This record gives sequence, structure tokens and C-alpha cells, in this order.
Amino acid sequence: MTTKSVIFFDIDGTLLTHDKELPLSTKEAIFKLKDEGHIVAIATGRAPFMFEDLREELNIDTYVSYNGQFVVLDGEVLFTNPLKISSLEKLTENALLNDHPVVFMDHEDMKANVSEHRYINESIQSLKIKQFPTHDPHYYKGRELYQTLLFCPEGEEKQYELNYQDFDFVRWHPFSVDVVPSGGSKAIGIKKIVEKLGFSEEHQYAFGDGLNDIEMLSTIKNSVAMGNAENQVKEVAKYVTKSVEENGILHGLQQVGLL
Repeated sequence: MTTKSVIFFDIDGTLLTHDKELPLSTKEAIFKLKDEGHIVAIATGRAPFMFEDLREELNIDTYVSYNGQFVVLDGEVLFTNPLKISSLEKLTENALLNDHPVVFMDHEDMKANVSEHRYINESIQSLKIKQFPTHDPHYYKGRELYQTLLFCPEGEEKQYELNYQDFDFVRWHPFSVDVVPSGGSKAIGIKKIVEKLGFSEEHQYAFGDGLNDIEMLSTIKNSVAMGNAENQVKEVAKYVTKSVEENGILHGLQQVGLL
């Protein structure tokens, strides 16, 4: 009998190709894992509403979203880590002066503080999702936000990193960075799940490719970087598989002995 494990998958560049397609080999591999009794989970920087279709297609109801700030186990919210609103308000005011728009995000929706901006359009369109942020500059008031998107060209986030210690800034697009609570990460969200489920570190696996996967892949014992991953991501992973386009998930699962 196969010993049960839990496997966490990033989405963009890991489960999904550059064109946001799910390879058939990946889908079949995930259902085979589930058939053998393993728990398959997602660990992503995306908001829950940005991968609802994927969860339905793969029948997954355990996930770490917003880079660890909103964690769900078996369809129930297990852990949340919201942004500090007073600091976010100051950051937003500062960003507006620099023509750097922001998008506020909770577990249900996202709203932009400007009605139109090229940086927002280009960044969000690259995700190829159905949703697009509508305009509500006061969306941060009276609700918990788990992530904010700050839109600025590469390098210009440095000024915010220096002045806003309550937040971590993780770039995901030439025009956009994720703003998350300081110290928050996929690794912390995963820890909440594995502690609840009681999995030993030998039976924890994670696949990723992006800069926001570094802490996850350096923390999880059986970590796999995609062939298309950044070099610094590959350096912290225990294994490196093929690229997502080359059936990298199936190959990686075979590498680690799960399939």
C-alpha cells in the first residue's frame, strides 16, 4: 500500500503553461495521485477567485492562496493573515503621487484605486483570467485584504521596500509586484495545513517555478523546481524537473517516486 503524502503545486508556470493551458499529462497525473490516496493541494500567489475553474477541473478543495495569506483545507478557511490597513493607506497615497496604481484584493474580489492604467491592463491581461479589477478607491475600508498589487516598473518598488516594513514586495510581472504582510509566505500557509493533517516532512512535496516559491521550495523536504524556473529557484530545490510544456509535472512526480 502506498504511504499517503501531500503535494502542493504552484499554478502559473507549474500546473499551467505560459499560455495558461493545463497539459493533459498533468491532469492525468494529478487524478492518479488522488486515486492512490494522496492529498493534492495548490499553493499560489493568486486570489481564490482567480483559480476557481482550475480547482473544479482538478477537484481540489485544499489550497494556499495569496502567497500564504488565505488558506483553505477541505473547503473550510483554516488561516488568514490580512494586511495592516493603516500602513496600506499610507502606501497607496504615496503610490498615487508616483503614478503607481494599486489593486486591493480580498478573498472575493479585487478593486483598483484608479479607473484606468496601462500597467494594470498589461499585468492582469497576462494572467488570462475572466475577472478584471473594477474601480473602487475605498475598497480597503472596513474589510480584510490579503494582498495588494502595486503597479510600477522594475526597480521602482525599492522605495516602498525601504519605507513600509509591514509588507513584503514580490515581483511577478515587469509592471507589477505582490504586496503581502511582512514574513508571510506560501511556506507558512503550507505549514498550517500539514500541521493540521499531521504529515511528517518526508511525506510533503512541493512544485514551483517563481520567485514567490523560493521559501516554499527551500522549506519543503521534497521540493521540485520546474525546468522553466528561475535559476535562483532551481538552486533551492532538491530536484529539477522538465519544463511545464515538456510534461514537467509528470516527469517530476516520477523523479520523486510518487508515480
